[in-house]
Amino acid sequence: MNDKKRMGMPATGGSSLLVIFAVLALTVFAILSISTVTADQKLADKSAASVKSYYDADCQAEMILAEIRSGKLPEGVKKDGDLYFYICPVTETLNLEVEVRVEVEEYEVLRWQVVSAADWQNDESLPVWDGEVIIEENDGEGEGIWPL
Repeated sequence: MNDKKRMGMPATGGSSLLVIFAVLALTVFAILSISTVTADQKLADKSAASVKSYYDADCQAEMILAEIRSGKLPEGVKKDGDLYFYICPVTETLNLEVEVRVEVEEYEVLRWQVVSAADWQNDESLPVWDGEVIIEENDGEGEGIWPL
């Protein structure tokens, strides 16, 4: 009698394992999606802040240029003949450097460039091959490719 009862019952072990695997897979994909969205949001916020700080510096540089064209010499502007040079900070490590030639009614922008304000330091910690060939003598035994 016991054999007949077992044969009539459907096997639930395989389908349960399949459902558990599907739930785990969907949970992992959900966590990965959330972490991707978080990283993308952080990147978008940094990008927006960077663009805003650039355009703030650009606006400040345009206002300084307008003052120069009106005949005033704003504070922080260096003048050499008809050349004017000034710097507007973008971030702590970037500056907008502007060089303009102003004549009577016309002006020419010679440079309007974002430049790094950070000090550059040479990193020599990586050992680089200097071109010298070193050949070790080998007695023909043990390791080595070319016994000498």
